[in-house]
Amino acid sequence: MTTPTPNIKIKKTRKARTKRLYFTKVHEDAIIEYNNSTDFKRKTELYEELIHPALDEMVDKIVYTYKFNKLPNCGDLQQDCKVMLVTILHKFKPEKGSKAFSYFSVITKNWFIAQVKKNAKKNRREVSLEQHLSMDKIAGTELYAEDAYHANQEREEFMGLLRSEIDSWETATMRPNEKKVYEAIKTLLANADKLEIFNKKAIYLYLREITGLNTKQIVAQLSKMRVKYKDFKTRYENGDE
Repeated sequence: MTTPTPNIKIKKTRKARTKRLYFTKVHEDAIIEYNNSTDFKRKTELYEELIHPALDEMVDKIVYTYKFNKLPNCGDLQQDCKVMLVTILHKFKPEKGSKAFSYFSVITKNWFIAQVKKNAKKNRREVSLEQHLSMDKIAGTELYAEDAYHANQEREEFMGLLRSEIDSWETATMRPNEKKVYEAIKTLLANADKLEIFNKKAIYLYLREITGLNTKQIVAQLSKMRVKYKDFKTRYENGDE
């Protein structure tokens, strides 16, 4: 005699809301196809259905995220920026390892920063970028943004490219202490998401623990790497990465 199987009540749970991603691989693929296509009709279709809406929303989000809407005639500037992006679509080279979202968002931010500087010059007064944008800080890969999606996407892209850049550095000619700091930095970057604190003081503490070197020795080695990092960051901000 078989025992009847009890009726198991399955508790219904609300389906978690997923954030709508306005710039995905689909849009990146559309840009790549657009650049490679010679069919005018197909290019128009790709632009109107995928590329234009994604770039449009990206510019609008960057403007409000970084408070560029404080600029005079901001609406006109937004339209000018969108037109500018269309004229440089062909410059996106996926083989360089950059994602379209990161590539065009960095160019957009830099374009608006240039407008901020022009506006400050026009008014004959110096305005610090941090004050004008009402931001706490713009430094390295720290992005204080209202739009978490945009900030996280850009940060992940930057960190991925930075890890690849550091991996490519020549190590054969490094002295022992320089090599220790180099390997420690790679370890920190590989575990960046697991670290609870990731500010300047904490980084020096982590580096001391990993390398066994004192702060003065670490600073001396970091100064050698700073030139390479600045070169990489310039290339990244110019869209050359």
